[in-house]
Amino acid sequence: MSKEKTLYFTHTINISNLHCRYFIMSTHYESWYLINADNKNLGRLATRIAKILIGKNKTTYLPYLNNNNYIVVINAGKIYVSGKKTYKKFYYSYSKKPGKLKAKSFIILQRFIPNKIIKLAVKGMLPKNLLGKKLLTNLRIYNTSEHPHSGQQPTLIEI
Repeated sequence: MSKEKTLYFTHTINISNLHCRYFIMSTHYESWYLINADNKNLGRLATRIAKILIGKNKTTYLPYLNNNNYIVVINAGKIYVSGKKTYKKFYYSYSKKPGKLKAKSFIILQRFIPNKIIKLAVKGMLPKNLLGKKLLTNLRIYNTSEHPHSGQQPTLIEI
């Protein structure tokens, strides 16, 4: 289920009256989680995924470290949004050339690229730096209930 890689050592530095505590990684645990997105709300699902990716579910949480949490999301095409957002929500892409603003509605993306909906929602909830980009690579999203990560024995999480 989880592979032992490194441990945390605590060091305290005394600079006059200032006490600074920081952690050095020497063993770290790799955790795999499985989330079934069938009939789940997009926002609630994305906040739970972002919280786990950042590592706030572990006791060794540090805001500047990657906690090696991997998430596999299955049935991504079966999510929903509340209210009239299914018709009014648009995703924009702009190539910085005049007249090249492209807009796709939620329904079109859900039909053709459902992975992108969850990925963009989670990306907006992660830190906007290099750590956020690294954390986003730990997210695997699949349209069907089949995934190639059964060898890692992911833990099923109910949302």
